[in-house]
Amino acid sequence: MITIARKYKIVKEKKVTFDMEQWAKVERRADACNMKTTAFIRNSALNSELYVMDLKQLAPLLNGMRIISNNINQVAKKANEINNIYAGDVEKLRGEVGELCHTLSRFLSTPRWTRV
Repeated sequence: MITIARKYKIVKEKKVTFDMEQWAKVERRADACNMKTTAFIRNSALNSELYVMDLKQLAPLLNGMRIISNNINQVAKKANEINNIYAGDVEKLRGEVGELCHTLSRFLSTPRWTRV
C-alpha cells in the first residue's frame, strides 16, 4: 500500500488484480454507467451495500436435507431391488420434505443478515 500526499489530501493506493474475463466485465459495467473503470471500482467498493449472513444457522436445514437424501436413496435402492415401492415410504418422504420446506420458509422469511 502506498501513501501519497496530494494537494490537500493524503490518499492510499492499492493494486488490485483481475483476470481478463473479470476485467472485461468491469469495463462493460463501467461503460454502461458512463464511468471510467477506476471511478467505477471506487464507487462500487464504497457505495455498494454489503450483507453478511452467519451460515451456522443453516446447519439444521443441511442436516434435514442429508436425512431426506439418505431416505430417498434407501427407497430408490429398495424399489430397484423389488421393482415395487410402498405407499408408506412415499408418505414418509413427503412428510420430511414438507417439514424441510416449512423450515426453509421460516428461515428465509426472517432477516438473518447484518448490514456492513
